[in-house]
Amino acid sequence: MVEYFIAGGEFMWPILILLIFGVAISIERFISLSRASVNTRKFLVDVKTAMDKGGVGSAMEVCEKTPGPVASIFHAGLQRAPRGAEHVEKAIANAGTIEMAFLERNMIWLSTVITLAPMLGFTGTVRGMIGAFDDIKNANDISPAIVADGISVALLTTLFGLVVAILIQIFHNFFISKIDRLVIDMEESSVELVDHLVEAETKA
Repeated sequence: MVEYFIAGGEFMWPILILLIFGVAISIERFISLSRASVNTRKFLVDVKTAMDKGGVGSAMEVCEKTPGPVASIFHAGLQRAPRGAEHVEKAIANAGTIEMAFLERNMIWLSTVITLAPMLGFTGTVRGMIGAFDDIKNANDISPAIVADGISVALLTTLFGLVVAILIQIFHNFFISKIDRLVIDMEESSVELVDHLVEAETKA
């Protein structure tokens, strides 16, 4: 592997840097999204129970003790509970927009790595092909050995660029699916919270 890397030439280094950068962002995203994930069903039950027993204040305390975007938007909505369900819905929508931005943070850099890695690989290949044809011209002989060696080296950058892009693409798709699940949980649980507040107002 190291021999192939060295044989690939100078374009292998920026591709390696992109790989390291992409993996670092992926680790950061994995940790952040893992912390953002909670058992939404259990959390929603805890909030409802606290609200029924101790009012909005108790429900807010449960939110403050729970990490993640769902707890954050619940807390923002419950702060507006005394003003009515409409204000709660607006507060939840605004908080949800902010939480979405945090969930999608740094995803653009993964997309950048996915785009740049194969492009750098192709560029390295083109440069290698030019070098191979220059060798043919200098040797004044179309020897299969000269052509095969030059093209083999030239294609290494494309290979490594595609491998990096595929690897980071897998991480990217995994994080997108995880974000989608979190967003669905946020939306569904928010609707249930608002419905519960409306029921509480009706009973009062």
